Amino acid sequence: MTARLELGIVLPNMQYGPDRTTASWPEIRALAARSEAIGFDTIWIADELLWRMEDGPPRGCWDGVSLAGAVAAVTSKAKVGSWVLSALHRNPAIIAKTAETLDELSGGRFTFGLGAGHEWPGQAHAFGLPEDRIFARFEEALEIIVPLIRAGHADFEGQFYAARDLPQQPRGPRPGTMPLLIGGNGPKGQRAAVRFADIYSCYVEERATPSEVAPRLRSMEAICAELGRDPASIGRSVGVSVRPLEPAGFRPDVISGSADEIADKFRAFRDAGFTQLEIMFGPGNMAGLEALEPVVAAIHAD
Repeated sequence: MTARLELGIVLPNMQYGPDRTTASWPEIRALAARSEAIGFDTIWIADELLWRMEDGPPRGCWDGVSLAGAVAAVTSKAKVGSWVLSALHRNPAIIAKTAETLDELSGGRFTFGLGAGHEWPGQAHAFGLPEDRIFARFEEALEIIVPLIRAGHADFEGQFYAARDLPQQPRGPRPGTMPLLIGGNGPKGQRAAVRFADIYSCYVEERATPSEVAPRLRSMEAICAELGRDPASIGRSVGVSVRPLEPAGFRPDVISGSADEIADKFRAFRDAGFTQLEIMFGPGNMAGLEALEPVVAAIHAD
């Protein structure tokens, strides 16, 4: 029997297009409700601050943590996740408290997606955040975040961060068991995921086909062998851009075409070893979302 492929939808919280269109909260709320009704397994919120692009003014973003809490409060069945919360943006102990609070708000439906963060494209500099040794900072942050969410206590003194005899209080509805997803395309992110995460996440960059991203699974599995972890114990997630209103072949880094064509491309990722997809859809409005309904139905019927 073929393993079920979970489908997640990434709601729009970044300005887009030449006019820097911004989705309002009523629009995002409606998209969240419809995503749950369509049957998406997870509703994801990105955690970005500001993108300075070459094609015009900066692209701003609504705060991902605030939106995740709001989406959790207006949904009841779908999982809600951070895709992925940036360890660079916040103090790690406060990140752990934030995740615990989001699990409480969602009634135990929160998936804690976490990543090192990045300085590109200028957001770290603009906000006065660190721009150097980003992964070294992430490694220290994990030494605080993981003990807090798993054991409920952290005591760590590092070069960048500290947690001094710190309890994780209060606890949410799933103390110690909230699922942790760690994202990263390279070996450092893969190693962190193997050490700590329930789910490893990567994303498409140039070609929206398994040929680009499946080698990342093989690399992750090699790290599992090195560290003595059963590779079957970690979920495998990939982020893809999907344009259901565009013809097949629209762009090499985008999945497009008819509902049947898109469903077949999703199945190719499943057959390559991925257990879930995180779908960044365009246009990021109700028409773009509704066009994905037959795709979700086809995948869940498998």
